Amino acid sequence: MKRGFYYNLAYEGMRKNKKMYIPYLLTCICMVMMLYIIQYLKHSEVIQNGRGGTTVCMTMGLGGWVIGIFSLIFLFYTNSFLMRRRSKEFGLYNMLGMSKKNIVHILCWETFITFVISVVVGLVCGIVFSKLAELLMLKILTGQASYGISVSAEGILVTSAAFAAIFFLLLLNSIRRVHAGTTISLIKSENVGEKPPKANRILGVGGFVLLAAAYYLAVSITDPLSAMIWFFIAVIMVIVATYMIFISGMVLLCKILQKNKKYYYKAAHFVSVSSMVYRMKRNGAGLASICILATMVLVMISSTTSLYFGTEDALNTRYPREINNTFWMESMNDLSDAKIKEYTQIVRDHAKDCGASPSNVMTCRFLSANASVEDGGRIIWKDVDEKATGFAALVRLVLIPLEDYNKLEGTQETLKDDEVLICAKRTTYKGNTVSVEQMPEYKVKKQTAFTEFDSIELTDTLPLLLVVVPDLEKAAADVDWENAKDRYGNSEMLKKWVYNFNTGGMDAAAQINFMSDYNGGLSTAFGEKGIMSISHMTESLEGNKEDFYGTYGGLFFLAIVLSVVFIFAAVLIIYYKQISEGYEDQNKFAIMQKVGMTKGEIRKSINSQVLTVFFLPLLLAGLHMAFAFPMVQRVLSLFSLTNAQLFMLTTGISFAAFAVLYVIVYRITSKAYYNIVS
Repeated sequence: MKRGFYYNLAYEGMRKNKKMYIPYLLTCICMVMMLYIIQYLKHSEVIQNGRGGTTVCMTMGLGGWVIGIFSLIFLFYTNSFLMRRRSKEFGLYNMLGMSKKNIVHILCWETFITFVISVVVGLVCGIVFSKLAELLMLKILTGQASYGISVSAEGILVTSAAFAAIFFLLLLNSIRRVHAGTTISLIKSENVGEKPPKANRILGVGGFVLLAAAYYLAVSITDPLSAMIWFFIAVIMVIVATYMIFISGMVLLCKILQKNKKYYYKAAHFVSVSSMVYRMKRNGAGLASICILATMVLVMISSTTSLYFGTEDALNTRYPREINNTFWMESMNDLSDAKIKEYTQIVRDHAKDCGASPSNVMTCRFLSANASVEDGGRIIWKDVDEKATGFAALVRLVLIPLEDYNKLEGTQETLKDDEVLICAKRTTYKGNTVSVEQMPEYKVKKQTAFTEFDSIELTDTLPLLLVVVPDLEKAAADVDWENAKDRYGNSEMLKKWVYNFNTGGMDAAAQINFMSDYNGGLSTAFGEKGIMSISHMTESLEGNKEDFYGTYGGLFFLAIVLSVVFIFAAVLIIYYKQISEGYEDQNKFAIMQKVGMTKGEIRKSINSQVLTVFFLPLLLAGLHMAFAFPMVQRVLSLFSLTNAQLFMLTTGISFAAFAVLYVIVYRITSKAYYNIVS
């Protein structure tokens, strides 16, 4: 054949179907651009050397995998649609004497052209906008910007290789579809209707039951760690339930509308409802995809926006004092009053030597272990690895002496030798007595609040059960400490002491310099006193601020990028849905016009069809978000974000903004549908 024959056929086929290919190309270009930008930021030296740069780069690496996997799945979806639209053309080629091998040549050229345009234009756009993305990221991280355009060779290589692999797989799938179909099936594939799914009532009921179970999980789980574990399970349940409901439920909705004679036998509704029934399986899957993408966008944007704008709140919650010291003791003797006074003096002297004036001091001794509350108020130490699925049954048991409790809370509580105070956080305790392993049995005098302890073990993801005992040494006197580790493994009851303080007016830079001297010399200060049995960990607000901003800022930026990709995908699904249905309904409306239907009645029928189903994904996405709110809020608490008002505000704004965008897309695509059928 003449040189360039297959190329010309491929080019002309794409040009004549530009309404289908242009949105597809734009989406491919967008995904290539986003992946390059992510790769550029991942390897940016400016980002790496900036505030929280290491954390940001790790986050970008994760984002690259998400975009790559999503691009593969979504482009398979859109490519299948394009193949359905082009099948008639390929069937005619086959009927006119062209072999399937020749058609494969055309497909190869189409794929190659699409790949080259997508990658070249996408990379150019990515290079152009990468600097803007870098500046935006530095703005988010409050870092120092640098000017000048740079190109990431590794980013170009990774992006090109990733999409080369994706387009190769798309080509193989297209070849498979062509070889699997006969000439007649290819010609008629576009006109083949879809039967409503069988047993739709069972599928629908199952979908609603599954969705109700997911909603129950979302609102019933109060433990942040359990919320994190169950969140991903609930997400899978919601996705499956959404597809089941839309595929079966929409069929049921159409049947109900058909039985309503007053509604169905009207010019505005008759054609639209009949058309929806004809292709409901595909329609339902498309609407479910839109709903899931919308929910993902809302969850990502609202949660990461809350995290980013609540960074300072999270820092102040996590570090109510500027310097946090945690010490681990080898024996109970190390927690005696005399020893604690000695340790306090060492810490204060060392802090002063490093230039600080400790103020607003918070100090506390306590015992800590993983435990399980049994019937009757008996508490058993429990190894966290003992039951991989039993996290919900675990609590963090903490025993605190009454003296330290009164100092922290500013109270004057009194206890008899056999009495305790109980404070349950993220859990409940209903017993009247407490019995911890070999320790004596205590009566619960009352349950109380313990606000100051929140800042001590805030990072603990387990529910907290705080037990205030009259005397810590007496309470633990019967514990076999020698064999405790062998007996309880990782749940050995830890002997801990915290000493947290403010530096006395140091600014951020001075605090960081102070930490460099203080943390490095603290072990030496204890060693000079002959104390070698204590290990410690020191954290500071300013020292960890970069990691907080790096993590939250990176997640926020990544959420913006992924949301753009998901919105592009949702818009493309909506567009293809409207265009494909427009071409399918074109002949029907032409016939209806010939028998007397006016253009005004056609427009009413179109509006009826679109409005009947178009806004259901948005409404269901809003419902998903409403029920997900409590679970997401608990997951955010693991990141030290406890500002519920901020999360509620960002959720409301995110939904309102997405709804406005959704309406705009609806108006544009419905107009395109009308132009085709009218």
